[in-house]
Amino acid sequence: ASAQFQLAVPVAVVFAPESVPGDLPRPLPFRDVQEMEIPVNLRTTVTTRYETIYRSTTAQEEAALGAATAREADAALHPLQDTSLGSLTMYVVPETSSLLPQGISVYVGKHRSALVRAGGGLAALRARLQQLTQVMSFTVSSITAALSDRVPDGQLGPDARRHLKSSLGYEITFSLLNPDPKSHAVDWDIEDAVNRYVQPVLDKLSLVANFSVDSQILYYAVLGVTPRFDKESSSFLLSAHSLPHVINPVEARLGSSAASLYPVLNFLLYVPERSHSPLYIQDKDGAPVSTNAFHSPRWGGIMVYNVEAPASPQASLPLHVEVDMVRVMEVFLAQLRLLFGLSREELPPEFLLESPGNEGLADWELDRLLWAHTVENIATVSTTLTSLAQLLDKIGNIVIKDDVASEVYRAVASAQSAVAELAVGHLHSAFQASKEAVTSSERAFFDPSLLHLLYFPDDQKFAIYIPLFLPMAVPILLSLAKIVRETRQRKKEPTKVD
Repeated sequence: ASAQFQLAVPVAVVFAPESVPGDLPRPLPFRDVQEMEIPVNLRTTVTTRYETIYRSTTAQEEAALGAATAREADAALHPLQDTSLGSLTMYVVPETSSLLPQGISVYVGKHRSALVRAGGGLAALRARLQQLTQVMSFTVSSITAALSDRVPDGQLGPDARRHLKSSLGYEITFSLLNPDPKSHAVDWDIEDAVNRYVQPVLDKLSLVANFSVDSQILYYAVLGVTPRFDKESSSFLLSAHSLPHVINPVEARLGSSAASLYPVLNFLLYVPERSHSPLYIQDKDGAPVSTNAFHSPRWGGIMVYNVEAPASPQASLPLHVEVDMVRVMEVFLAQLRLLFGLSREELPPEFLLESPGNEGLADWELDRLLWAHTVENIATVSTTLTSLAQLLDKIGNIVIKDDVASEVYRAVASAQSAVAELAVGHLHSAFQASKEAVTSSERAFFDPSLLHLLYFPDDQKFAIYIPLFLPMAVPILLSLAKIVRETRQRKKEPTKVD
C-alpha cells in the first residue's frame, strides 16, 4: 500500500532584545518554510515541513526572560506560549545571558519550548534550531522506526524494532518472584508505589493509549538459568548471554498475556533464593550492571533484588524483607521509557535537558511519541484495508454486510483526515483521527461475518463435506435408479383389456 505523509511542525523563533542576528533577510516578523524528505521506500514518502515564524519578544515574554534561572524562565514562559501539541517555541537569548549556565548554549524545558544562546550569524542559528526541532519533534530514525514494516532491513538502525508497536491500549503487570518463601518473607507496597510513581506517568500517557495496571506475587518461580558462582566476590553471577534464557521459563508462570487484547508489559522483581544470594547481573564486558536489572525489547524488564544475609547464622527463617520501592520504581520507570522509545538520545554537550519531574516525561517527549504513533497508525490502517481488499478479491461469493462496509468507509475517511491534519500541523486531531481509523479498520477486518471465510474457502468445504455425504448418497442414488427402471417397465407392459 502506498502512502504519502506530510508532517508540518509549527515553530516560533522569538528573539529577545540584543539577540537578533545582523544578517536577517528581512525585518521581523517574517515566516520561513523548510522542507526535508525522509526516504522510506518507493511507495511511501515522508516530507517534513518546518513552518517557522521569526518575531521579537512581547513585553510579558521579556519580563519572563528576566528570571534568575532557566528553570524559572521556562515556568514563567509556559502560560505565554502556544501549548498546542506538536508546536515548538524557541527563545533566542543574548550571547552574554546569564540564564544559561557556562558552556551551555541550548536549554530544553519540560514543556514545548527551549532557550537558545545567540551567537554567529543566521546560518549558525538555523543549524542549531534545526537540530533542536528534531530533538523535540521527530528525527529521521524515529519516523523510519514507526514505519519499520515498510523499511528495507538494511536501512533500519539497531533500535528501530525495540519500541512497542502503537496500540489502543497496554497492560502493565508488576510481578514479585519469590522462589524461596521458606527463607524470605517478602513484602512490597506495590499499590502505594504505583500511585506515587507510575500513575503520574500513565496520566500523562493517557492521551496515547488506555493503560491497565495489575500486580501479583509468584512463589517458587525460579529463573531458567543457574547462576555461576564467583569465588573472588563470593557471589553468584548471571552473564549477559544467558539473560535471554531467563525469560521463557518465567513467562510460562506469568500467564498474563494469554487473555489479553493488548500488548502486556511485564516488570519482574526477583528476590534470589538463599542458596544463590547475592546475585549480580554482568554486562557483555563482564562488568556488574549498576541497576542489577535488564530489559527485553517489547516485553518488559527484570530486576534482581538481593536480600542482605542475617548478621547471626542462628537467625530464624523466614527472614522478613521490606522492599525499597523507590529504588525499584526508578529502574522500572526507566525501562518503561525505553519500551516506549522515550530514552534520551545522545546529545551534544552544550545541550541541557530539564528533568521532567515525577510526570516521567516532558510535554515535547509526549509529542515525539504522538508524531511516531500517528504515522504508524496511518500505515497500519493502509496495510489492514489493503489486506481486506485482497481477501475480498480472492473470495468471489463473499457478502459484505452494511456495517462492515460503513466501518471501511469510516476507516478511510479517518485516515484521510489524519493525513490532512498532519499536513497542517494539527498533531492532536491527527492522532485522534488515526486512532479512530485503526479502530474502524480492525472492526471491519475481524468482523465475524468475514472471519469464517478466511478459514473456510469453497474448495475446503467440498473437501470436508464430500466424504460425509458420499456414503449416504450411494444407496439413495441406487434407489432412485431402481424406481426409474420400474416405472419404465410398467409403461412397456401392455394393459389387459377385458
